[in-house]
Amino acid sequence: MNIATDTRSRIIAAAKPRFHSRSYANVGIQEICEGAGVQKGSFYHFFPSKRDLVLAVIDEFADEWAHGFVAEAFDPALPPMERIDYLVDAAYFWQKSIKQVHGRMLGCIFGNLTLEVSTQDDILRAKLLAIFSRAKSRFKETLEQAAAAGAIAPLDADRTAEAMLAYLEGVILLAKSQNDPEVIHRLGPAIKTLRVETAA
Repeated sequence: MNIATDTRSRIIAAAKPRFHSRSYANVGIQEICEGAGVQKGSFYHFFPSKRDLVLAVIDEFADEWAHGFVAEAFDPALPPMERIDYLVDAAYFWQKSIKQVHGRMLGCIFGNLTLEVSTQDDILRAKLLAIFSRAKSRFKETLEQAAAAGAIAPLDADRTAEAMLAYLEGVILLAKSQNDPEVIHRLGPAIKTLRVETAA
């Protein structure tokens, strides 16, 4: 890793936990620079604005999850509906471990940012929507495979996938409001009961 790449990585690494544990508005560039051990000039060399930084942070989180527990959950080797169980379990254990470290649940970084900035910044809203769209596509593919295998009755896979994503995000938000990851454990499994019928 060259110096430039290392500097950029350190800035992102300093920003990620701050944006996740607090908020986009609450974290300042000076604080990030101090956390990364860089001067503001270096910051602006890589990120013309705080928005550019949070876009990079969103990409980093999305990439980590896509190649981490999301990839494990949606492993084609797993029976389709078991993938959804795995995803709920992963969300539960991840939020539980975060609470053990921070003393509180931090919720979903994408959901947090959407609630905070989507009415203020269309570029950030579009970036977050793309993340949710990719997540929805994972659910949709799983539901289509489950229906094709006869594991579930035919349904509107696209709308059911969207409903499942909304349910999971809502459960995580509710758990965060109670600072209790057990809410995910209690309510999460009901995600598999959701279905939107195919239009006649």
